[in-house]
Amino acid sequence: MSDESDMKLNVMMVWLCVILVLGGCSTSGNTGENSGTNSTTNEGVNTPPQSNVDGTTSEDLKPTEPTEPEDAAKELLKGMTTAEKIGQLVVVGMEGTIIDEDSRKFIEDFHVGGFIFYKDNIENTQQALSLINDLKKSNVANKVPLWMSVDEEGGRVTRMPKEFLKLPTNKAIGKKNDTKISNEVGQILGRELQGFGLNMDFAPVLDINSNPNNPVIGDRSFGNQAKLVSSLGIATMKGLESQGVVPVIKHFPGHGDTSVDSHIGLPVVENDLERLHKLELVPFQDAIKQQAEVVMIAHLLMPKVDPDVPASLSKKIITDLLRDELGFNGIVMTDDMTMGAIAENYDLQKASVQTVLAGTNIVLIGHDAKKGQSVIQALTDAVNHGKISEDVLNNRVYTILKVKEKYKLTNDPAKGPDVQSLNSDIQQILNKVGNGKK
Repeated sequence: MSDESDMKLNVMMVWLCVILVLGGCSTSGNTGENSGTNSTTNEGVNTPPQSNVDGTTSEDLKPTEPTEPEDAAKELLKGMTTAEKIGQLVVVGMEGTIIDEDSRKFIEDFHVGGFIFYKDNIENTQQALSLINDLKKSNVANKVPLWMSVDEEGGRVTRMPKEFLKLPTNKAIGKKNDTKISNEVGQILGRELQGFGLNMDFAPVLDINSNPNNPVIGDRSFGNQAKLVSSLGIATMKGLESQGVVPVIKHFPGHGDTSVDSHIGLPVVENDLERLHKLELVPFQDAIKQQAEVVMIAHLLMPKVDPDVPASLSKKIITDLLRDELGFNGIVMTDDMTMGAIAENYDLQKASVQTVLAGTNIVLIGHDAKKGQSVIQALTDAVNHGKISEDVLNNRVYTILKVKEKYKLTNDPAKGPDVQSLNSDIQQILNKVGNGKK
């Protein structure tokens, strides 16, 4: 073969190599913007996801499915002992102006849900703040923060120290019929309570003052018209809520048409369901539609609704009427079970078990530490013997925990209210409506 032929053959071999190299590059993978993102071939066969420079893959970068928010109350309930759950069913009173051994025992041994404070517990601003902070400090080891509750309605029902001006009565506010004023009063109440670390107020009163001979409601009511009581009561409720205080609407199913004080005896109300729906229940139903969190049940015997037991012990009134018919799914609590209406007519321990079975979440024992302890023991025995089932216990406690979680209750110490600022705002309210004594 000639040199010229050899040269031509070599050139052909070089071009053949170049063609083979270029062909191999074109099939070894894609370049540019598609690099590392293909997951299928043209034939539709799945291939492993391509790795990126940072080690992530196309699968890692896919959006994740949204997860359900954690139910903190449910998780808390799972970790509670039976004794801790039973404690949440009870709110107790205390004696004196400083934390005592009975109060410590209620917290450390019985894990009570909270305390109610009366005028006898509050001497002045500094003492009240110290007492409430001491109780919170004692509760730090417990899983659940305490209710710190009080009857603070304005007018004649007040537990605030003498440093504070008194807010007008609901009757005076009702005469003005101004929801803005009522809401402002609710905000002031909330600021007063929050300053002390109080987180639950047994207000507003939604009773309609339909009976002029009523010895217990009177000027605590906004008036004798359902819609007036409803609009002003809800405005106060919203004002309290805005300050992080849980309102308790009371006294279901309506304490306005009574002639007996339930603190002393058992009132009997002869109204039937038709009448209740037309008048007494209207403010409660409206408040429930506005997401009321807690309802207090009155000690009233209503023979045409339940002839056997008062409302506070009645499944027909608590579960059938309030929960099922009116659609309330929040906390139900009794009025104080040491009041004459119960104490003079029923066994306290049996009544406390009965009210829980009827649909109540919280049994209020306002006075006498021994009575509070006996109620906790009665509830414990009822759970241990299966009278109160585990499902019922969990249901009652879960509802309590949900509201405590919603309002972010803590054991953190309070800093104290701004008395001067609050008094200035109270005076402005008094200038608008008066004090309600006339």
